[in-house]
Amino acid sequence: MTSANRTILIVCSLALAAVIFLPIWRIELDAAQYPEGLELQIYSNKLAGNVEIINGLNHYIGMKTLHADDFIEFTVLPYIIGFFALSFLAVAISGKRKWVYVLFAAFLLFGIVAMVDFYRWLYDYGHDLDPNAPIIVPGMAYQPPLIGFKQLLNFGAFSIPDIGGWIFIAVGMLLAYCTAREIWTAKETKQDTEISKNNA
Repeated sequence: MTSANRTILIVCSLALAAVIFLPIWRIELDAAQYPEGLELQIYSNKLAGNVEIINGLNHYIGMKTLHADDFIEFTVLPYIIGFFALSFLAVAISGKRKWVYVLFAAFLLFGIVAMVDFYRWLYDYGHDLDPNAPIIVPGMAYQPPLIGFKQLLNFGAFSIPDIGGWIFIAVGMLLAYCTAREIWTAKETKQDTEISKNNA
């Protein structure tokens, strides 16, 4: 493995360790009665922002209240992130090319599974409504967008990565770069070896 890629992996390891303590995702709600807006921040192990106000509003339309204790993800996610932080460091120290490929595949799989789980959580949150709610709009669901903007009655919901999420994306891109560079370097080494054998 090239020294540049090993340095990149060490930086990525430190960045992932920081993600454990940073907000990963945010959902912003905007309505006329809340001109300052409402915000829900999702960390690896907790919820923050205007959680109680949002829970109070959700009660009227039959949505479940949000409590970190109800989600197993908040129990296991810090350990998963910590595992990847250590894995990036271990691969950098080992300097073995094959482990870069394994790490990239594992990190990509984790990203896909995490987004699918987040979508499932949003779907259940927006569709599993209390039939005895004070306000019922027939046929209406309140699933927030996975990413981007969506109008939910008089509320506009905007869902985007927070600082920890952007770090995740950056780490994934850097790992993809390192993987591509290692593949290219391996091909060049193989070609040089074949040329040397042919010239011998």
